Amino acid sequence: MSSPSINIRCDSTISIRANATPAWCRIAVAVLAAMGATTLAAQTPTGNAGKTLRAQHTDQAITLDGILDEAAWINAPTVDDFYQILPVEFSEPTEKTQVRLLYDEDALYIAAKMWDDQPDAITANVLRQGDQSSTDDDFTIILDPFNDRRSGYRFQINPNGVRREGLYQNTSQIQWEWQGIWQAETMRDTDGWIAEIRIPLKTLSFDPASDTWGINFSRRVARFDEQSGWVSRNQSQNPSIAGEIVGLTGLRQGMGLDVVPSVTVNEQKMFTTSETDSGLEPSLDIYYKVTPGLNAALTLNTDFSATEVDDRQVNLTRFGLFFPEKRDFFLQDSDIFEFGGISSQTSGGGRSPFEKPLSENARPYFSRKIGLSSTGQPVDLDAGARLSGRIGSWNLGTQAIHQAAAGSVEASDLFVGRATLNVLQESQVGFVVTDGDPRTNLDNSVIGADFRYVNSRLSSGRVIEADAWFQQSDTEGVTADDTAWGARIRAPNNTGFKGEIGIKEIGANFNPALGYINRTDIRHLTGETGYTVRLRDRYVRSVYSNVTVERVELLDGGLQSQSINLRTDVRNNLNDKVVPTFTIQKEGVVVPFEISDGIFIPAGDYSFNSLRVHLDTSEHRKVNTKVTIGTGDFYTGTKTDTSVFLEWTPNRNLRTSISHSINDVSLPEGDFTLRLTQIGFDYVFSSTLSWVNIIQYDNDSELMGLNSRLHWIPQAGREMFLVFNHNVQDFDRDNRFHSQFADLSFKFNYTFRF
Repeated sequence: MSSPSINIRCDSTISIRANATPAWCRIAVAVLAAMGATTLAAQTPTGNAGKTLRAQHTDQAITLDGILDEAAWINAPTVDDFYQILPVEFSEPTEKTQVRLLYDEDALYIAAKMWDDQPDAITANVLRQGDQSSTDDDFTIILDPFNDRRSGYRFQINPNGVRREGLYQNTSQIQWEWQGIWQAETMRDTDGWIAEIRIPLKTLSFDPASDTWGINFSRRVARFDEQSGWVSRNQSQNPSIAGEIVGLTGLRQGMGLDVVPSVTVNEQKMFTTSETDSGLEPSLDIYYKVTPGLNAALTLNTDFSATEVDDRQVNLTRFGLFFPEKRDFFLQDSDIFEFGGISSQTSGGGRSPFEKPLSENARPYFSRKIGLSSTGQPVDLDAGARLSGRIGSWNLGTQAIHQAAAGSVEASDLFVGRATLNVLQESQVGFVVTDGDPRTNLDNSVIGADFRYVNSRLSSGRVIEADAWFQQSDTEGVTADDTAWGARIRAPNNTGFKGEIGIKEIGANFNPALGYINRTDIRHLTGETGYTVRLRDRYVRSVYSNVTVERVELLDGGLQSQSINLRTDVRNNLNDKVVPTFTIQKEGVVVPFEISDGIFIPAGDYSFNSLRVHLDTSEHRKVNTKVTIGTGDFYTGTKTDTSVFLEWTPNRNLRTSISHSINDVSLPEGDFTLRLTQIGFDYVFSSTLSWVNIIQYDNDSELMGLNSRLHWIPQAGREMFLVFNHNVQDFDRDNRFHSQFADLSFKFNYTFRF
């Protein structure tokens, strides 16, 4: 089968030349390219630019109860000029919203009243604290305390009082795993619902010499899939798109000291060897604000027993997978350590269309390399220290870890340093250095420099972003081919044209021992062009069509991988969607690889096409489903893949889910079927007490694992976990499972703030 060749041009168009490419494919690409060449000027409402809110100090104590009965709220500065962001930007919102703001020396206070003419229809399914409440009605605050239009905080609350917070990184990305201490209460009445919020200044980094912060607000009505807000551009909100609050004076952070002692009681049993182990492990985390914008952290005898388990993944490639960081210590100020935009996994408000492991490839620093062996087993961290934050126009991050010995790997000292300088209005230039190898006894270091350009102030309301970076590793015994570099430019717009073009080259011996590497000795090319049409007053709300190209070439010549995707995303007014995708794929296999037990893909060049259709119902429904069906050629044979996800939330206390995926592969070399099943059961007693369970099974490892977590949060900054893990395995593959491993942990931590 012949395969198309690709020509990526800097005008963000993609042309495909192929003898065997179907006519409809060539027509679709031509239409998309023509659509991408034309953009519609965004309409900006009068008064949207330069919105300002003057802060008002209060000496009155504010009681958080969702009832705005304090006299201070009566004359508080008010924001009520919300407009629709989605689906039709700058139009009148369906429901009215009013926000009031006060402050004292120790905290910001925000009161938001959300009117709703159908209060019984308010969506509030999530009750577990810290859970993803993006499926519910919610109210959101964006704070940019340094008013640098580059970074900031996001605080979000749903009608049940469930808090969710995140850090902005790379201006528009959100690191949701960050956990900050803040308080909020909500109340529902016949008019709608009210949120009363307190954000302690001890939770934030800011410059006390500046009285002006960036600030923004938004509200989501889930049943309409409608978002309204105060300031937006191109249907987006982030620190670069916000108003300002002025007049913040006399702010204090106290000593800026948080002391978090914790204790863990643990008992383990390895059934295959009859070994047991138990113990009591104290640990200590200390956080100190050296200056209001510079944070120091110290961890001793770090414990990660309460961390959520990874979701299992199916791998039908010959390359490694990517698993995100979930441990709290490494997530604090993690935005500062981001380099070169390499981990940018969003595209115009949605997920990147490119393969995630390849997108993450060549990160100089990836914290999952620390405290975990190459097989994913925990490795003790005796001590760690971090200094991170902002000094003037500089963003600084340093981290030093002493990792204990594990197996044949000796104890090691690990270091990462990162600095960026804010330049122009929204851009940055920076460098990174790492030292140490947590998984071998070889010396290793990496140095790198990067430049990030962002302009969200184009007259049309569009956004343009660009990244360029260079790295070099120094590994004991290696003297050549140890560099990597990349560049990318993109227009991540939510309406009209969206496009991207990028290149990344990674030397054969480039080795970021503290980073993430998926493939080496390659040139990675990416291109995307697409167009979003948003419709008014129709059942279909939006149609997004795009073409993406991803090509991986060997540096000494030859193709390793190539993928061309033609995709259309059609959504209705409730955010149900259907997404058909046609993929033209090519793989160059140099060395035979084992794709399943005893089944090898021979060396050679392979071309194959596939069609996949994804159906997704809106997540605000009590019954939520996701179905994907795909079929097509696969190397020397065929592959059919099916995945089904079903989630039932009959009330806010109970949530159950099941997902099952099947990859049925038929090859001349042999047939095999991979199955992956996940079952979830959550019972939430209240917003402070939850019981979360997940069972995972795959027929490749024949391993079934249970993770059960009882989580109590009596108050923000105080937590108790009771975690039980039990793995059973079918060792002989005779459908008889036997216990392999069991683990029971009790952990309690308490934050003392000074």
